[in-house]
Amino acid sequence: MNHAARRIGRSLALVLPVVLVLSGTLAVTHVPWAPAPADSPVLASSAHQASAPDASTPAGPATHRAPKDVLRDRLIAELQEQDPGVALTSLQRAITRKPSLARHCVSIARALGKAAVHKYGAQRAQRFSRPVCDTSFASGVAQLS
Repeated sequence: MNHAARRIGRSLALVLPVVLVLSGTLAVTHVPWAPAPADSPVLASSAHQASAPDASTPAGPATHRAPKDVLRDRLIAELQEQDPGVALTSLQRAITRKPSLARHCVSIARALGKAAVHKYGAQRAQRFSRPVCDTSFASGVAQLS
């Protein structure tokens, strides 16, 4: 009996470290340490250079816009096409997907509030107010009222 236990212990002593190292290595390879290739500025730059230059693009290096600016512009366009409620829902989803944007939520929601006032007027825009980013949308509406 003692011999069988010793044999099992030796087998585990050899196999267990190998299993732990492999599982740790596999776990590390699945963590998104770098941005997705589509978000890579290198690829964006090469795609910009691959397209034919025209009069509307600057001759200098490609400008890289911050994700918060891209999100704000996309949400304002969504607000113009649909309504502020849809844009605020999209803002909540974007911040849930990418928590690093949470620190910009207040300024984005305020910009949405201002855009809603321009499109609907102050009273009607206020109806779309939600508690997104500590009521910053309502603050943006109030600034232009």
